[in-house]
Amino acid sequence: MVDIHSESVLSLAQAASSLPGRPHLSTIHRWRLHGIRGIKLETFLIGGRRFTSRESLERFSERITAVANGEPASRRTNRQRKAAIGQAERELNAAGI
Repeated sequence: MVDIHSESVLSLAQAASSLPGRPHLSTIHRWRLHGIRGIKLETFLIGGRRFTSRESLERFSERITAVANGEPASRRTNRQRKAAIGQAERELNAAGI
């Protein structure tokens, strides 16, 4: 999920022009609606306009590359991963490790 307070927000047109190869805007919409290999681009809607973030584009790219390389698709966001790491650290500290 895109965190609009901490991530670099982009319109979908800005996202298209910022990527290598400059994919067409319709390609960005296809990524958000249908995805690639089961992975969809994270977007959000404000005032009738659709946005994404640089970080979301990075996550999307990392996930589709991993799946293309035969790795399982990760469904955890960075925030979820950090929360899991924090929980594991607290459990280790409680166990005295």
